[in-house]
Parts: sequence; structure tokens; C-alpha cells
Amino acid sequence: MALKIVSMKRLWTLTFLGIAIALVGLIVRLPAPRPFDPAFVRLSPLEIARLPLAVRFDQPMGGEHGALTYNAQPFRLNRHLGDDLNGIGGLDSDFGDSVYAAGFGRVVYAGTPAPSWGKMLILAHRVPDQETAEKTHVIQTVYAHLKEIGVKTDQLVQRGEKIGTVGHADGQYLAHLHFEIREGPYINPSVGYADAPLNRISPERFLAQHRGAADDLLNPPPTQPTPSSP
Repeated sequence: MALKIVSMKRLWTLTFLGIAIALVGLIVRLPAPRPFDPAFVRLSPLEIARLPLAVRFDQPMGGEHGALTYNAQPFRLNRHLGDDLNGIGGLDSDFGDSVYAAGFGRVVYAGTPAPSWGKMLILAHRVPDQETAEKTHVIQTVYAHLKEIGVKTDQLVQRGEKIGTVGHADGQYLAHLHFEIREGPYINPSVGYADAPLNRISPERFLAQHRGAADDLLNPPPTQPTPSSP
């Protein structure tokens, strides 16, 4: 009988303890975790130090000097934050054409941030300041609406190396390459249109200022790998 009384007391104690904990939980609520905000993702000082030094930049598609392409929607036209590069045939004639790294860099993003972006690549580069060559700053080149991505995150890529192909974001647009130049270490897919330029700068002007070579020094034309013998 005494054992039964002790067991009942223990049961009531546990019951009251559970109710008390539940009441405290209702009164004192823990703050909900903040949603992930990619705007605050940035390269660390160590990651910046690992970025390759890029002293020359070229057009990301077409032949020498971006031949056989045209800029269908330049930077800041209609609030646009990049350049829309198209093949001269228009429509989807450039679908699947090669996209090249504009400069020596490291892949810091490779994925599909949103349906409107389609597949996207972001390369980061350390670029010498034009006024003080001893100092460098971080520049990102962005390649969006890709059909295929040919490189992986953290991979080093050389200027002119094929990194993907021109796409249309799964049919949302006519095929073209959305190409951006961004300043700073923040790795954020962000938006392609805005009332202000944000951290974007004109790709056309940047490439002209950072080509690092005379106009008559041309890259070799893009070539396809020679198939191996059976």
C-alpha cells in the first residue's frame, strides 16, 4: 500500500512538472531563427587572399574582341544591372554556344538561385587598383541564364577557359548571356534589375579599362577539342 502511495505521488509530481514546463514555454518563447539572407554571405580575408590576381579581362563569349556577338541590353538600360550578350544571328541562334571566363579567377558560386536566373556562375578575382598597383580589390564576374555549368565551386579557372554554355533559363527568355561585373566580396546572386546600380559597374567599360593588352594583341579563336582516335 505504501509503495502504491509513493508511486502515485511520483506520477503527480511528474505531471505537475510537465504542466509547469509547458506553461513556461508558452510565456517565454525562444526567438525564431532568422531566415538565411545571402546578402550577408561574404568572402573571408583568407578566401580573398586565395583569389588569383587577374591583370587582364576579355569578352566572355564570341571570337576576338567579342566578335560575332552584340549587346542586346546594355548596363542600366531599363534598370538593367548587366549586359545581355547575344549571338549576331538573334533569337536562339547562340543557344549552347561557349561561355568563357573573362579573367583568371576562382568559382565562388555555381547553381540556380531562382527560376528567373536559371543556372548561374560567379567568379571572384583580385584586381590591381589602377591608381595604386600595390593594392588590390575584389571584382566578381557573373554569368547567368546558362544552359550548362562546366566548372565547380572553388575551382580555379584561367582567362578564356570555357566555363559553361549560353542558355535561356529553361525557356524563360531567348538565349543570351546575362553578364555582370560587381565590386566587393559579397557573394549574393541578388537581382538583375534595380533603380540604383548597387555594386555593379558597366561590363563594357570595365573590360575596356582592364583588357591589359594592345588592341592588336588578339586571343586565339575558340577551338573545339580534337576527338581522340578510336
